[in-house]
Amino acid sequence: MPKDTISKALARLRKAPNMRDYESFRGQFRWAQAAAELDGLPGGRGLNIAHEAVDRHASGPLRDRIAIRWIGRDGAIEDYSYSQLSRLSNRFANVLVDLGVKPGDRVYALAGRIPALYVAALGTWKQRAVFCTIFSAFGPEPIQARMAKGQAKVLVTTRALYEKRVAALRDSLPSLQHVLIVGEAERDPSRVTDSFDALLHRASETFTIAPTDPQDMALLHFTSGTTGTPKGAVHVHEAVVAHHITGKLALDLHPDDVFWCTADPGWVTGTSYGIIAPLTNGVTSIVDEADFDAERWYGVLTEQKVSVWYTAPTAIRMMMMAGIAPERRLAMPALRFLASVGEPLNPEAVLWGMEAFGLPFHDNWWQTETGGIMIANYASMDIRPGSMGRPLPGIEAAIVHAADDGTVSMRGADEQGELALRAGWPSMFRDYLNEPEHYRNCFAGDWYLTGDLARRDRDGYFWFLGRKDDVIKTSGHLIGPFEVESVLMEHPAVAEAGVIGKPDPVALEVIKAFVTLKSGQVADEALKKSLLGHARKRLGAALAPKEIEFTATLPKTHSGKIMRRLLKARELGLPEGDTSTLERG
Repeated sequence: MPKDTISKALARLRKAPNMRDYESFRGQFRWAQAAAELDGLPGGRGLNIAHEAVDRHASGPLRDRIAIRWIGRDGAIEDYSYSQLSRLSNRFANVLVDLGVKPGDRVYALAGRIPALYVAALGTWKQRAVFCTIFSAFGPEPIQARMAKGQAKVLVTTRALYEKRVAALRDSLPSLQHVLIVGEAERDPSRVTDSFDALLHRASETFTIAPTDPQDMALLHFTSGTTGTPKGAVHVHEAVVAHHITGKLALDLHPDDVFWCTADPGWVTGTSYGIIAPLTNGVTSIVDEADFDAERWYGVLTEQKVSVWYTAPTAIRMMMMAGIAPERRLAMPALRFLASVGEPLNPEAVLWGMEAFGLPFHDNWWQTETGGIMIANYASMDIRPGSMGRPLPGIEAAIVHAADDGTVSMRGADEQGELALRAGWPSMFRDYLNEPEHYRNCFAGDWYLTGDLARRDRDGYFWFLGRKDDVIKTSGHLIGPFEVESVLMEHPAVAEAGVIGKPDPVALEVIKAFVTLKSGQVADEALKKSLLGHARKRLGAALAPKEIEFTATLPKTHSGKIMRRLLKARELGLPEGDTSTLERG
């Protein structure tokens, strides 16, 4: 699809973007200016995420606005206004006080997208305890590892998840003092659990947030590390400054928007942009309890009049496979901005947004460690399909080479290197819990080294090439797997692709691609030759795959990232390492 088609779509935006001119806004931007958009605790008593998310709205003109519209698996709808969320989270904060939870103690949630999880998060921050979510599909081992490392004191969960995943772990979790079961009326002493609902009902709905240092720990997010056990990235209350401004600038949230972030709160996106950013920006946030289903998702977009939609490349590709009838997009007049995160968005998926919705998907880039969006394609800028976009105002990004002695040298335009960010933004992680050496190794001077390989073009757009440990060196050429995967996805038969480097005595490595096909396609030699020819034409013989293997599925994390290192380990018969975040079939 021509670039001018995307430009025309952007010109039809139904609202003036919050950031109309990137260059001038970036030149004037200061983080202190972003912080000034928030209230701070009354009386100058610091900065608290929950106050900025609900309390300041609950005492103002947005008190009756729907903050969260929850859609149950059965289609039932529950609405929670800002004032209701404020009162419910006050109750949970009082529950924590009554349980002896002190500031800095860890409160965990193991649950799906249910209202109690959101109430627990906000109440935890009000009591200045630390909130940590665990993805509800995890098995006992990854749950135990995360709760033990974080020294969980309280767990909010459901009866089914407790019995299946946690009950047998209690003896191995000495710090876990309270398990609060959602949906039960009273405590069951024989099972050493309490009723979340009963405790909440008995608690007062009046609570005053104590002075909160912006540098107080607020969030603990576990990375899905490639080897060893996951690391706990520590984030502080000051992160809310970045959550708020990135929601406004990168996702273009306006106060009257209906926003849908499809990410599960068990992942950092589901917390930063499924809970905090939409609430601080005063929008109505859609929360759907059910798992992905293309028909259901089209229904949510239509019936709930979603205006801003933030989802993942895997979901987009699955919707591409399901197809869309031309009349569907006519039923979504409110939809005005589409964004994607989780892994790089292939150009084909960006352009499919035009076909399906009359709007392109705006890709953006960030990590668990950055806490919020760092690089994005903005509403006011032309999209370059396949690009991560340009750095957020206040973020200095560069392509560097980091030497073993800790020195950093800059790469020029269109040169490959490691993506680095100059330290100091509000949502930057402050530590890896109890792993200070790992934390120090992420920095060279005042540059945070992301571990992602990228390049910056002459216009300042950044292009993802692959993880540093994913890069392929073949016949003297360095290539990121994403570039090859994107080309393969342009072929009409391909649904998804994962690319690895396979050892070769002559070329050092050769490129091997694992390909899943769209429905109705036949995995035969003729198609394999067609794919190889397509790749050679687009990439050249030196960089095109030498091998293609058809597969029914690709190993992915629950957040949708293709686990290339797992493909490589299986191909070479190597240990698979940490697979706790692997999506199970």
